[in-house]
Amino acid sequence: MSVVLVTGASSGIGAAIAIAFAEDGWDVMAAGRDEGRPEEVADVSEKIVTWSGELATSEDCDELMADTIDEFGQLDCLVNNAGVIVRASAAETSDEDWRYTMAINLDVPFYLSRAALPSLLRSEGSIINIASDWGLGGGERAAAYCASKGGIVLLTKAMAKDHAGDGLRVNAICPGDVDTPMLAAEADEQGMDLDEFLEEAAEQSPNGRVGTPEEVAALALFLSSDIASHITGTAIPIDGGGTA
Repeated sequence: MSVVLVTGASSGIGAAIAIAFAEDGWDVMAAGRDEGRPEEVADVSEKIVTWSGELATSEDCDELMADTIDEFGQLDCLVNNAGVIVRASAAETSDEDWRYTMAINLDVPFYLSRAALPSLLRSEGSIINIASDWGLGGGERAAAYCASKGGIVLLTKAMAKDHAGDGLRVNAICPGDVDTPMLAAEADEQGMDLDEFLEEAAEQSPNGRVGTPEEVAALALFLSSDIASHITGTAIPIDGGGTA
């Protein structure tokens, strides 16, 4: 038996990751903020157990980790996927938006990773952080988001170096635009029709399209596998060549 914990598993990339792992035979703890939406993911497979609640503090993360171990008895992979974006330049970013973005995108993955370490060191497992291509290079009107995702990339590398000798692997996936509810929310925030927004995003990609959640999920599943046992400390773009 192998066990994975996926945050932000209610929809989009997180839901696709939870489903991909379950279909591969993993037991999955799918954590989401909204009580009803993770249940829709769980309906896909009996391998998926849901957890609903806020993740903002170290106490929240400790509770989720304890509940995961109580449910399954072990943890083999942690996927830190939950994230938010506020479209604003530094001058436009309020204290509240800065702190909220950092709390969800950087604090929570750190707290969860720290809480998961005892279990992951025992299992010689892995951590997969869902960062962003904007964590590798800057993006317009997303100062807090870029800073938080850049922080995740370097947290990934630091933890990978600290624990490579322990058999724990830590990697980051850096998606470009992916057709998810988060992208739809961005379109709505900017007053754009979703199809028009996706078309513009596709035109900006060298390969002429946006990504799918399933493509990100497939990469996460690969990074968790024994085939990837020599891969740690990486930040892998999956962006159609955008960061090339």
